[in-house]
Amino acid sequence: MESDNTKKTARTLMKRCLLLSFLCILSLCIFIGWSRNLRLNPLAFSSSRNMTILLWHYPFGESVSLNGDVCWDMYHIPHCRLVDQHSMFSSADVVVFHNRELIEGTQKLPTDQPRPRGQRWAWMTLEAPPHNGNLDPFANIFNMTITYRRDADITVPYGELLPKEDEGRLVEDNLQEKTTLICWVVSNYNSNHKRSQVYNDLNAIVPVKVYGRWTQTPLDSSGLLSTISHCYFYLAFENSVSKDYITEKLWYNAYESGAVPVVLGASLSDYKAVAPPHSFIHVDEFASVRELANYLQELAKDKKRYAEYLTWKQHWKVKQNSDVRERLCKICAEFNSLPQHKVYSDLEAWDKTTSA
Repeated sequence: MESDNTKKTARTLMKRCLLLSFLCILSLCIFIGWSRNLRLNPLAFSSSRNMTILLWHYPFGESVSLNGDVCWDMYHIPHCRLVDQHSMFSSADVVVFHNRELIEGTQKLPTDQPRPRGQRWAWMTLEAPPHNGNLDPFANIFNMTITYRRDADITVPYGELLPKEDEGRLVEDNLQEKTTLICWVVSNYNSNHKRSQVYNDLNAIVPVKVYGRWTQTPLDSSGLLSTISHCYFYLAFENSVSKDYITEKLWYNAYESGAVPVVLGASLSDYKAVAPPHSFIHVDEFASVRELANYLQELAKDKKRYAEYLTWKQHWKVKQNSDVRERLCKICAEFNSLPQHKVYSDLEAWDKTTSA
């Protein structure tokens, strides 16, 4: 009888040990999963304290409403407060300065005020380096850059691709509406620009229909896309040949209108990094402008080959990035992944960098 009781006691202890071991292993697994999630998604377990982003002045004086929880309501980015009152300077985590107003002298850096410990200053521009002015006075001032460049701390491109949730219809149906071989919309014409030189050479071989203030045929926003849609090719020529400088000329004028863009500005590799494959024609792919002209003429006659430049629209859609609030909210989304003690000792040299 005593032996039976001993066996029962031993079995009970064994069950308890097994149960305790199972609970320990389960707790360990939960902890490992939690810690991995913490490392992969630091924002998920960050403080619930709002980050305050102070916009010191509005780009080009074009103000927008910052009322309410803008970042959450518009972009589902939590704990991010946007303000534009200078009185919030001492409590701001990041202060953003738009370059144009600084170099023109209409706005100044608040260097006369004590800079709070840990506060970061951000330099923002969407213009190409030739239009950013002399940045030497801004050495050792800024902690982050907000530009269209892919190597900026906060990259804010003019446009980007998003996958379509459902397949789009074939694009060949619209080709019968094409009536003009090549068109170009330009307002600020400068004969010294590379784009002007290429245009003149191209126009001497094949006719290019030009719209815009330069030819006194301006297009308003309601007529822009519909006009370009009748063109086989659109000259998405940038005013500067600069790293990653790819503007609405590609993302909006060409892609949204349905014309195949002929691009000039950033390098071929820069375009390939962000644009859909086989969706554009780069000037640098041709040994001469005459070769380019011949290619465009041949392609317009071959409807099947031409349509291949538009098939990307069945799988992708373009998102236009034009709201300054989205750029500011993006600071919060990426803040934890940025270096904590970064300072741009030579902003002028960084801005004029031509390669990654």
